[in-house]
Amino acid sequence: MNIKRVMIVGTMIVAMSFGGTAWGRTAALALPVAKWSTSTPVADKDELLDALNQSSEEELYESLYEGKSLKDIAAENGGNIDSVINLQIAQLTEQLDLRLASGSITAEQYTAQKAELRELVTQSVATTFG
Repeated sequence: MNIKRVMIVGTMIVAMSFGGTAWGRTAALALPVAKWSTSTPVADKDELLDALNQSSEEELYESLYEGKSLKDIAAENGGNIDSVINLQIAQLTEQLDLRLASGSITAEQYTAQKAELRELVTQSVATTFG
């Protein structure tokens, strides 16, 4: 299990559940199921683990399983929650860019969704899933 992908999917689910006007019904129906690409090489170090100051995916998984939010984990371990937020925004922006390029969303949907990313991700890092 790749914890980074779990976190991205979790963030996307939270983002969609908070749903502002830009994530409305019309846009949601037009969005295809996310597909993961393995064409991007995996970095030697895990940026999410570094930002949260976690030594392993297992340690992060256990903290999440205990019901802690990413914000809680970063605070307890001297991590940098702003780096976590920026990392998730960058990853979600990349996905939006790909969806715009493939034609699965319109330029208006892209602009509206991108404008809400920071707020949604900031809310999601404080959300617990336990």
